[in-house]
Amino acid sequence: MIMRKTALRNVIVAFFGILFLSAAVPLRSESPGVIPREVFFSLKSESLSYQVSPDGRHLTYLAPTAEGRLGLWRRTPGKDDAVLVTDRAGGLYNYTWGADSKHIFYFADKDGDEGFHLFAVNLETKEVRDLTPFKKVKAQNLLIERNRPNEVLVGLNLRDERLFDMHRIDLKTYRIVKDTENPGNVRWWLADLGLRVRAAVAIDPNSAGMSILVRDDPESPWRVLKAWPFGETGFVEGYGSELALSFTADGRGLLVNAAHEGDLTSLAVLDLATGQVVKKVASHPKACVWTIMGETLYSTAQVLLHPRTREVQAVGFNYLVPEWKALTPDIQADFDVLGRTRQGVVQVTSRDDADRYWTVEFEDDDTPGAIYLYDRAEKKPILLTTTRDVLAEYRFAPMEPVLVKSRDGVDIPCYLTLPVGRDRKDLPLVACIHGGPWHRDDWGYSGDVQLYANRGYAVLQVNYRGSDSFGKSYLNAGTGQWGVGHMQNDVTDAVKWAIAEGIADPKRVAIEGGSYGGYAVLAGLAFTPDLYACGIDSYGISNVASFLQALPPWWGPIKVRWLRRIGIDPADAEANRRISPLFHAERIKAKLLIFHGANDPRVNIREAEQIVRVMREKGREVQFIVYPDEGHGIGKGLNLFDRWGRVEEFLAKYLGGLSEPRTEVKGSSAQVR
Repeated sequence: MIMRKTALRNVIVAFFGILFLSAAVPLRSESPGVIPREVFFSLKSESLSYQVSPDGRHLTYLAPTAEGRLGLWRRTPGKDDAVLVTDRAGGLYNYTWGADSKHIFYFADKDGDEGFHLFAVNLETKEVRDLTPFKKVKAQNLLIERNRPNEVLVGLNLRDERLFDMHRIDLKTYRIVKDTENPGNVRWWLADLGLRVRAAVAIDPNSAGMSILVRDDPESPWRVLKAWPFGETGFVEGYGSELALSFTADGRGLLVNAAHEGDLTSLAVLDLATGQVVKKVASHPKACVWTIMGETLYSTAQVLLHPRTREVQAVGFNYLVPEWKALTPDIQADFDVLGRTRQGVVQVTSRDDADRYWTVEFEDDDTPGAIYLYDRAEKKPILLTTTRDVLAEYRFAPMEPVLVKSRDGVDIPCYLTLPVGRDRKDLPLVACIHGGPWHRDDWGYSGDVQLYANRGYAVLQVNYRGSDSFGKSYLNAGTGQWGVGHMQNDVTDAVKWAIAEGIADPKRVAIEGGSYGGYAVLAGLAFTPDLYACGIDSYGISNVASFLQALPPWWGPIKVRWLRRIGIDPADAEANRRISPLFHAERIKAKLLIFHGANDPRVNIREAEQIVRVMREKGREVQFIVYPDEGHGIGKGLNLFDRWGRVEEFLAKYLGGLSEPRTEVKGSSAQVR
């Protein structure tokens, strides 16, 4: 539920505001000097998010216009004929091609309220159209099928705000009609190669167990193909976007990512008649299938499927560093070529129907990434752009995977990033706690982490028990462990490890995080008050019961999963008091900085307001910054820049690190309350 934002979105949205900021600091700085703040979050004139059209004739990408707006551009591969398609469409950072090679689709909300609508850009007319223009209706679950180019399917909670029915949109007339009604428990839909809704992932509203429903055709009744009790799929019971992936080309099987045998997730084909595993496709001895969290709240399994035949060609796995397993000799040859092209982890971001052209992004931890158009027929990678070009001017810190032993002997996967040019000794430390909580931190470039490191801080990212993608038992070990259990203890133990190793100065430790990570900040300060000098809570939970009460209706049975995972009855006042930092605010000694978006639909702003009020009543010092035009996360460029100026100033004051002087950011909506 509580997502980590992708680096792509952060740098794109930052572009809008930061492009216009005047930087008094020269662009080149000698390490370990202070790198200008805008370097970490501004794209300036760069282009990014390249995708190839299904017919292979066009490339699209995002880049600024002459007027300074972020625009969607189109050009022909191999030609310098770029034309602007549109610069008046928000949400483009998550765009995708339509099967007709004439439409671009994307989801967008208003000021972070997560009431997403589905938009389409017609590349011939350049018209931008809201395809779901219904008030107080949320769109999700877009389904596109290469064999049905003139229509798409999308989920809407039009009939019932708690449930999403599938609707079919005719791309010639833009007429929308209800296609499949939700029986009451479906969270995610899947269509076959004819764009017929024939599979669904459901969550039991009582037990939070997950199941895959199938039907033989749209007129047939639904039946359960396979069911998993709560906690047995191998990942958190959320939407199921990473569970049922695709029908097989012959229509007799379903490709499923789950913990089929043992602890780790793997790929297998289930027989549509019996639900039995008929083919084990790919597995890894130490890692789960690699999933990436998208911008509209859903995880995507990194599986290469042929665009038309649905043949599984390669599967990504991720333990500490992502890796690919090619399943056919020709795909292995492609990965060999890409491996010789540039260092870093490869992600295939789009492909044409013929599977000749790929757009490929390279991600590294301490060097700028790059985007290539890869011609499979010629085995030729063509450089399109290097992402974050300005980063090439500076030295950045490598991200080191480490395993930290918990107090009860469990290996906690962490990432340690140390300042360039500094001794590995007595450093101020920032412990970064990811949200979710059932997600994870990944290896790779992070502007947040690199900014901390450049300012002289060691950075420790902790994948505490309950983090996703480390196996079923590791995920389930977080159940019932909020606040005073393993989830918080793992963070504490990781920080104490850094101190015991001599890396961290015990008097200069900060904890920071967003959403559940913000809760972990408040819990850390309240339950281990002597460990931290200061904390930064971004849109975090202070009272578990009030947080659960305010969840939006469209979360539906996901709320049951939260109750099972947290392990308390919100009506049990004593249990809630035991794990909610709000009721232990008097124990907080550290300085506290809180950020929150006023429109947050998941963690209501009263979670921040109530702990700020209590702390001030008890004479504790807390800074409280509210952004009226933000939701669950600080995403708008000027607001992001404002936030980081305040973070730097705060940490420099209480930990003694470096800082670029903060100035007021004109245009930011920040309110000091």
